[in-house]
Amino acid sequence: MRKYEICVIINPDVDDRQVNGLIDKSLDGFKSDGGVVDNVEVAGRRRLAYEIQKKPEGIYVFLKLTAEPAVIKELDRHFTLDEKIMRTKVFRDDEKKAAKRIEIKPEVLAKVDAKPAPRGKSDSRKPKAEAK
Repeated sequence: MRKYEICVIINPDVDDRQVNGLIDKSLDGFKSDGGVVDNVEVAGRRRLAYEIQKKPEGIYVFLKLTAEPAVIKELDRHFTLDEKIMRTKVFRDDEKKAAKRIEIKPEVLAKVDAKPAPRGKSDSRKPKAEAK
């Protein structure tokens, strides 16, 4: 089983009290297929960078899930069919690859420390000739 993070943007016409029910209803089938919900974070109403379905804002929900790829694909399909959900984005949360990207080799770090600092504007420049 793999870890995923799904960003869901819900239509702003949906009442804030209905958001949790909408997400829970969608996750019922996901749980019955063997998926595990690690975290649900409702980030609230946010302004969109560009309009989606002629709406300038949306309600953001972030889901952290653990499941097989086929189960995630079915959940994403279910979200796509729901008219109240405007957009979804699925990210595979791969902690091992993220740790490798962040890791810096000691020899690279030593080279960076050995380089002199870039010269910026300083007072040691030659003075300009004074105008007469």
